[in-house]
Amino acid sequence: MTFGFTPSTAASTPETSTSAEMPTDSANRLVRMLEPAEWSAAGIPLLRNPREVVSGLHARHLPMPATAVVAVLDPEERLRASASFTRRPSAADGWVFRNALLAQLRRVIPHDLRRRTPVRTAVLLYCRDGDARWTPEDGAWMWGLRDACTLHGLRCGAYITLTRDGWQVLGEGRGGRRPSTGSRPEDFAETGLVPPRTGGAASDVLRRAAAR
Repeated sequence: MTFGFTPSTAASTPETSTSAEMPTDSANRLVRMLEPAEWSAAGIPLLRNPREVVSGLHARHLPMPATAVVAVLDPEERLRASASFTRRPSAADGWVFRNALLAQLRRVIPHDLRRRTPVRTAVLLYCRDGDARWTPEDGAWMWGLRDACTLHGLRCGAYITLTRDGWQVLGEGRGGRRPSTGSRPEDFAETGLVPPRTGGAASDVLRRAAAR
């Protein structure tokens, strides 16, 4: 069965915290982030058409600065589920970001932990102020995405920033000027993408969960 949902057009879900607490001093935060070279060496699968993916997520979620959009793609790079949420104004910490991403993934799509090899891939689009150059905040999101994918049985996919300069797939050197922060979303017909297919009681449950 194929799972998915049609998300709301704006980020509204606050970042989720967990009951388990971990020290968040500066030394620990530095450990819980990835440098661009580490990310490039991790063997992250390349997107066949990153602009199509970025344009589709931008049109669905209309992200503003400090909005994260996590999406799950099937082996054919079709979108199966996505969710957006706003980052809290606190120090960048990969552990906190991991928990927020994992909470969203658990809400919108079943895990693949029973599979010997991950089939689906999670990608992260983060809209922020500034330019497209890597920042420690990006490094924390990279660490969080990688760890959340491991815990949910997914392949870790691309990390993409969306800024006033456009979009950039960090670690790959691929990017474009549109969409960008505040740009008009493209129609799905223009992007060549269609909303995720839904069907059955399980999909209805996912849609209701996404609407909350």
